[in-house]
Amino acid sequence: MHSGKSYHIGEFIIWTRRNIFWLFLIGIVPVVLFKVFEIHWIAIPWTVVALLGTATAFIVGFKNTQAYNRTWEARQIWGSIVNSSRSWGAMSKNMVADDERSKELIYRHFAWLTALRYQMRDTRIWETASKSYNKEYSKYYKVPERETTLESELIKYIDQDELEALLKTKNRATQLLAKQAKLLRELSDSGQINSLQYIEMQKVLNDLFEHQGKSERIKNFPYPRQFATINTFFIRLFCFLLPFGMLFEFSKLNDYVDGMMKGHMIWLVVPFSVLISWVFTSLEQVGESAENPFEGSANDVPISQISRTIEIDLREMLGETELPNPLTPVNSIVL
Repeated sequence: MHSGKSYHIGEFIIWTRRNIFWLFLIGIVPVVLFKVFEIHWIAIPWTVVALLGTATAFIVGFKNTQAYNRTWEARQIWGSIVNSSRSWGAMSKNMVADDERSKELIYRHFAWLTALRYQMRDTRIWETASKSYNKEYSKYYKVPERETTLESELIKYIDQDELEALLKTKNRATQLLAKQAKLLRELSDSGQINSLQYIEMQKVLNDLFEHQGKSERIKNFPYPRQFATINTFFIRLFCFLLPFGMLFEFSKLNDYVDGMMKGHMIWLVVPFSVLISWVFTSLEQVGESAENPFEGSANDVPISQISRTIEIDLREMLGETELPNPLTPVNSIVL
C-alpha cells in the first residue's frame, strides 16, 4: 500500500516506460510510410478508430472498477479480522481464568495471523508481481513474508511439537483455528469457562473462519481471464490503429499553418498517438496492479502491517511491555 500523498510523475513514467517505447515505435512507422514513402492508402478513417476507442474505454473502465472492488473487499475483510481479533483477545484475557491458557489462546491467534498472511503471499500463475515493471519496482520496498521463513515466525508463538505437526498440513491457518476450537472445548469440559462464554468465543472463531474463507476466495479466484484477455486485446488493437487513423487528420492541418511547420504537421501524429495510447495502457496497468491485493505488489492490502498492529494490541492486553515495533513504510510503501 502506498501510504504517501501520491506517486510522483517520475515514478509513474519509469513504471510505464516500456509501454512508451513500443508506443513510440507504433506511432512513427505509419508516419514514415505515409510521409517519406508516400504510401497514403495505409490511412484509415478516423471514425473507425473513434468507435474502437469508445468500446475500449468502456471495457477498461469496467475492469478498473472491478479490480478496485477486489482490493476494497480485501481491505474490508482484513478490517473485520482486526475487529474479531480484538474481541478474541479481550475474551481470552477476561473469560479464561487460567493465565497460561489465556496466553496460549492469544499466542496461537498470532500464529494464525502469521500462517494466513504467508498463505496470502503464495504466488499464483495469474498474478502480476513477477512482471518486469513490477519486479523492478519491488526493490524499493520490502515484503516481510519474503524476508523471513514461516517456520521462524511461527516458533515465536507455538511450541516445537505443535509446529512440526502443523507444517505437515496443507492449510495451516485452518488447522490453527481448529486447534483453538479444541482448546475451547477442553476449557468448557473442565469448567474453566461456562457455557455462555464457550458459545460467545466459538462465535468469534466462526467469524475468523469466515474472514479466512473470504480472504482465500479473493486469493484463489482471479479476475476472470476472459475479461482480462479481451481488455488487453482491445487496448493493443486500438493503440496499433490509432496512428493510422490520425494520418489524414493531421495532414489536413497543413492547410491552416504557415512557416516551418507547413507540410510537416503529419509528424505530430507521433507524440499525440503516444500520449493517447499511453493513457489507455497506463489505465490497464493500474487496473492490473489492483486485481490481486495479496500478491506482494506496491498496491497490496497491508496485511503484514495489520497483523503487527493486532499483535501489539493483544500483547498490551496481556500486560506485556516488550512489544514488536510497528511496521513502517519504506519509500512510502508498507505491506
